[in-house]
Amino acid sequence: MKHKSYLLMVVLLMLTIIMSACGNDSGSKESTADSQETPVAEQTAGELSQTITYQSESGPVEIPAKPVRIVALTNAPNVLSLGETLVGVDQWTAANPLFTDKLKGVAVVSEEDPESVAAQNPDLIIAGSHMKNLDQFASIAPTVSFTWGKLDYLNQQLEIGKLLNKETEAQQWIDDFKQRTAAIGKEIKAKHGDNITVSTIEISDKSIYVMGNNWARGTEILYQAMNLAMPEKVKQDTQESGNYSLSLEVLPEYSGDYLVVSRNMNTDNEIMKSNIWNSIPAVQNKRVIEFETKASTYSDPTTLEYLLDIFQEGFLGQP
Repeated sequence: MKHKSYLLMVVLLMLTIIMSACGNDSGSKESTADSQETPVAEQTAGELSQTITYQSESGPVEIPAKPVRIVALTNAPNVLSLGETLVGVDQWTAANPLFTDKLKGVAVVSEEDPESVAAQNPDLIIAGSHMKNLDQFASIAPTVSFTWGKLDYLNQQLEIGKLLNKETEAQQWIDDFKQRTAAIGKEIKAKHGDNITVSTIEISDKSIYVMGNNWARGTEILYQAMNLAMPEKVKQDTQESGNYSLSLEVLPEYSGDYLVVSRNMNTDNEIMKSNIWNSIPAVQNKRVIEFETKASTYSDPTTLEYLLDIFQEGFLGQP
């Protein structure tokens, strides 16, 4: 009898040990799962909060490694051309038809109104060095400013690529663009002669401006990338300020073999109906290439590709 009782006690003790071990094992598995999941969550949060030091022209600025709420008071087209999204943009980019689809629902902000910028809760602000309230912007979010014209159009895109951790993509586009435009420039000279001259003008109401080699409206493509020549008088008078205002009476003196014209394409222009305009050889020879001013005031990849297509068709007849 005692022997049976002893065996019963041993069996009960073994069952207790087994049940206890199972409970501990379950707890161990749960603990392991927690220990595996927690670092993943922490890593994601860490990635979102990770920063880098960007060497801006005004000094080092600590910025998000991957900004997700960008306000661009300047250089917005460069940002959009790299596939980034914005939460705030300047009024001129907002009015540009090339970016209408990309800017649906994006707030229009202003350097004059820091509160409009703060309301977008940005994690990065891009501004011009000439702008007002830069100190206030810097108190809202890391702010990087650029001086217009300090960098050429290609290096400006590359710098925006560095800022947004997309330097490789920016450089790839630059290399490809330079190769394509150089080839098209050679085709234009082969067709029209090595000494072909091109004048780039902007017509607005009754005003006429002739552009130098870095004043948007496709001038960077024509004179830098394609290496086409401008008339000597244009070169002289735009050298200092980048553009030059002139009257209709003297426009023929500034006209090259081709006229590249930016204007409001939705309205007729009295200048282009005038006898003086119609007496210009480029007009008579149907060597006038026109495009919308609102879509040509920047020198970012999107704008340049848009204008390059127009130039390729206008000079070579190739769509």
